[in-house]
Amino acid sequence: MEEHNIVLDEDIIVGNHSDIRYGIIADSVIIGERVSVSGDVLARSDIRIDIWSKIGGNVRCGENGYIGEFVKIDGKLFVNGDLDVGNDVKINRGFEAHGWIVVRNPVPVITYIFLYISELLRMGKGEEVERAMSEFFEEEAKEISYGAMVVPNGSRISADSIRVPGTATIGNNCRLVGNIRAESLEMGDATTLYGSIRTASDIEIGENNAIHGNIVSRGRVIVGKGTHILGEINAYSIRIHEDSRVDGVMRATGGTTFIREEEEVAQDRELIKLDVADQQQ
Repeated sequence: MEEHNIVLDEDIIVGNHSDIRYGIIADSVIIGERVSVSGDVLARSDIRIDIWSKIGGNVRCGENGYIGEFVKIDGKLFVNGDLDVGNDVKINRGFEAHGWIVVRNPVPVITYIFLYISELLRMGKGEEVERAMSEFFEEEAKEISYGAMVVPNGSRISADSIRVPGTATIGNNCRLVGNIRAESLEMGDATTLYGSIRTASDIEIGENNAIHGNIVSRGRVIVGKGTHILGEINAYSIRIHEDSRVDGVMRATGGTTFIREEEEVAQDRELIKLDVADQQQ
């Protein structure tokens, strides 16, 4: 997250009825129905914007553009390839397209995803479909190998807060700004969050992260090795690695447990056995 934009190396999929108070820069951009994006949208490949969505700035795509009915773009539309545009689309500052321009209703985003999965199945790539389905739709997935950002339906992302209705899953090496509010949260490694975390359920934080705020949960909080929490932790129970650091107070009605390295625990057990053997001799 930069000052005005969300920047991704790969793709972004924004669910229906979401409110994004940033611009978007990604490889390809898929925006659902009735989505509001405050800034510019820039895609290195294709852009798909579904019906009744509103873009507050310019839209640029390196390849093809698909704009659904009743979409409003406050800035200018630049399309390097072909443009499929629906009826009653309003583009306040005009558009440029270097390829074919067809006025018709593009395939809705959900239908496009269905056709994409069908094509993968036809090509015999069942493992890729299974992996994509688990990454996009399985709430209990522990790891995300695909680099896309998936924004659930009805989410809100602004400089102040990141609100999602379900589980927030954050990968590795991310830089995020805003207070996260979610049902539960899973965070990978080497991520920096400039904000706090508040959930109704569990929070799992990986290794070498930096959280510039408080962590509050009615469930468990698990903190991995080398993570730095610059605020407090309030939860039902806390499990934290002994090499992590918390600047504030830790409060847990269900108790706090410190996690140690398995090798160190094994060494300590061996030393205890040796001490017992010496005492017996």
